[in-house]
Amino acid sequence: MKTAEIRQKFLDFFASKGHQVVSSSSLVPGNDPTLLFTNAGMNQFKDVFLGFEKRPYNRATSSQKCVRAGGKHNDLENVGYTARHHTFFEMLGNFSFGDYFKRDAIHFAWEFLTSPQWLAIPKDKLMVTVYASDDEAFEIWAREIGVPEQKIVRIGDNKGAPYASDNFWQMGDTGPCGPCTEIFYDHGDHIWGGPPGSPEEDGDRFIEIWNCVFMQFNRDESGTMHPLPKPSVDTGMGLERISAVMQHVHANYEIDLFQNLIAAAARETGVPFSQETPSLKVIADHIRAVSFLIADGVLPSNDGRGYVLRRIIRRAIRHGYKLGQKGLFLHRLVADLVEQMGAAFPELAVHQAEIEDALRQEEQRFAETLDNGMALLEEALSGGKQRLEGNTLFKLYDTFGFPVDLTADICRERGIEADLDGFEREMEAQRARARAASSFKMAGNVDYSGEDTLFNGYEKASVDATVLALYKGQEQVETLDAGDEGIVVLDKTPFYAEGGGQIGDRGELSIAGGVGALFDVVDTQKIQAAVFGHKGRLVKGSLKVGDQVAATIDLHQRQATARNHSATHLLHAALRHVLGNHVAQKGSLVNAERTRFDFAHTEAVSTEQMVEIERVVNHVIAANYPISATTMSYDDAIRAGAMALFGEKYGDEVRVLKMGEFSTELCGGTHVARTGDIGLFKLVAESGVAAGVRRIEALTGEGALAHIQAQDALLRDLALRLKAQQSDEIVQRVTTLQDQMKSLDKELAQLKQKLAANAGEALVEQAQDIKGVKVLAAELPGADSNALRETLDKLKDKLRSAAIVLASVQDGKVSLVAGVTADLTSRLKAGELVNSVAQQVGGKGGGRPDMAQAGGTDPTQLPQALAGVANWVAAKL
Repeated sequence: MKTAEIRQKFLDFFASKGHQVVSSSSLVPGNDPTLLFTNAGMNQFKDVFLGFEKRPYNRATSSQKCVRAGGKHNDLENVGYTARHHTFFEMLGNFSFGDYFKRDAIHFAWEFLTSPQWLAIPKDKLMVTVYASDDEAFEIWAREIGVPEQKIVRIGDNKGAPYASDNFWQMGDTGPCGPCTEIFYDHGDHIWGGPPGSPEEDGDRFIEIWNCVFMQFNRDESGTMHPLPKPSVDTGMGLERISAVMQHVHANYEIDLFQNLIAAAARETGVPFSQETPSLKVIADHIRAVSFLIADGVLPSNDGRGYVLRRIIRRAIRHGYKLGQKGLFLHRLVADLVEQMGAAFPELAVHQAEIEDALRQEEQRFAETLDNGMALLEEALSGGKQRLEGNTLFKLYDTFGFPVDLTADICRERGIEADLDGFEREMEAQRARARAASSFKMAGNVDYSGEDTLFNGYEKASVDATVLALYKGQEQVETLDAGDEGIVVLDKTPFYAEGGGQIGDRGELSIAGGVGALFDVVDTQKIQAAVFGHKGRLVKGSLKVGDQVAATIDLHQRQATARNHSATHLLHAALRHVLGNHVAQKGSLVNAERTRFDFAHTEAVSTEQMVEIERVVNHVIAANYPISATTMSYDDAIRAGAMALFGEKYGDEVRVLKMGEFSTELCGGTHVARTGDIGLFKLVAESGVAAGVRRIEALTGEGALAHIQAQDALLRDLALRLKAQQSDEIVQRVTTLQDQMKSLDKELAQLKQKLAANAGEALVEQAQDIKGVKVLAAELPGADSNALRETLDKLKDKLRSAAIVLASVQDGKVSLVAGVTADLTSRLKAGELVNSVAQQVGGKGGGRPDMAQAGGTDPTQLPQALAGVANWVAAKL
């Protein structure tokens, strides 16, 4: 049974059991900084399990793409050398949100695995585990399913603490948790290993294929387990593992999907196909991870998710090098991956060109890195060293991207010890710094349990609301007094909480009639998914939980922000229209002043393209299209052509924003009613912010008008200064001035050359005779590098057999040039001579044996350095 068929059978089975089939979420967790990548099927349902989010269904199933290659869950170094480790994998899962529980979950799993209609796995090949005290699960397996009791293993607290067990799951130190039951497949006694719970359980004979987690408790700070009012189910089964079972192979890399990718890797690296070659398995695994990450908006960079992506790419390239492939090859595997997985994950085909381009650029960049790294490594290994210290290994790896395994290989070849323990200490220190920098806090760092906030700011600028909670600092309080800074939670609000790149609203909360409390709202943030925190300061009076307030937004800021947000949608569409459909949003910031938009594009946007983008947007504004917002299911929205934005988390019901026929996107932000309300659109900046990512900034409405007026004022000032009658004469006047400056620069250079030549004539008499060789070291004030070289050539002609060093100082920096006549280069090297002087003035340099240049940063040492040239030459002769 093919991998694709197994995936579809799983989804079809649970759909027949009343489950909603939910599409895989992005590998970039939406609004969840606690996770580097999506690493489990339940990630997209986390808020549902925690009670922060409600869905229109209480049963779901999915095939979730996952990555484990960074942070706590990191399988990277094992990939290619074990049977089942991957960076990218698919997790098949079924979920119950307070609906069915243990009995149905166990029956569903057994039916799917063993029923002739579905997978038809022989029952005698399966065994199960349960948590030691979970008698309910044990009885279901033994009495209802009919699994022999000797094939049901109770697993207790085997990890050194209460509830720390392979068969007890918990989201964290506190919160939802519960026992789990796991299903194992027996690959046969020809493979070493024992059943779970035995001393040989780490062998490969018995492999876990399915885990059912029963969330039935809430663990508090004291460790007490409180039964949940609505117990839930979270299950997971690795698609690659079950495919190995169904295809009667032992290792995941032997399934159809990997066999095809390994064959493609062999083709592109020019080696014979073999499923026993670790490097081919690494490449086949890594092309999945990197392609899916790029398709989901991650690009190679030096930090965060982009750094992990770069590391995976470079590990794949490194294994290509180990196979003898020194050219570009990895990007050519994307088409093979699209053929294998594109039907199940259409985003691969949509972004194929972008993925290939990103990988090609990274391959080219890494080739340069290897060249530079080898030079640095050679320097580090010079001088007969027997040990390469850990800090040097780490510097090569972290600063220059040089793979530590490559460094270790080279050290082994030369009989040099690589301090890998020291490298690990440096890596752990970096991880500690990363963990400290990435700690996640909710808005205001406050905990809240209570009603959600009803947002009605799309229709209203002011509403009457009830205060649900108050915070002063991190502490929840009953009252705020005048002068207190804090956070206010309301039952309903017109204030937009920051999200989707749009900043939070400002405004005020006041007691009706304006005679009581007045709270100045300076920002609005989400404390939880549907709970808004109004941050600010109580200007007067006192505010208590339960008070009725008038919540009123700063309408001027809201309208200005709305203009910029609507313009951002038009800008996105215009970029795709002008630059191509590969353009995808990589981030945005929308406030009352401007819009800033980051997007995928590999080269600078030209002036002509900028003009066209600006023209297109203003054309749509002038057309005054209506802007409509419609709520529909996520899948229906995508089918209708709506664009989902990078990094955003979407529920099953989404808001689709449509601007005429020009732009259709998913967006929860606030917008103008018609495109004409934007008024005017003006691009003001374009730059690069990361590899393959560009940034455009723009102004709208009054901001755009003010910018244009400022530019006009600047042109008028320039015209006045240049004595131009019309602004269009400015270019002509500037061109004339540039021509004049070029002519003057040329005259100045000629004068300097003449002065240097005259000085050179005078210097001939200063040359010393050292063992029959003329030696001259002198400073030429005001000479540039060209003048130094020309003077050197003339002096060499006049002195015939000589070693010469000339210097000048400009802007606090030393320029040096050294020359040795042809008859002396076997005994004296100009490069060594100039370096001996440069080192004394804080610099270095090099060149040919007959001529070399250098620079320095300490002109105070120049007289002494030049004075020592004669002794240096004498020592060499």
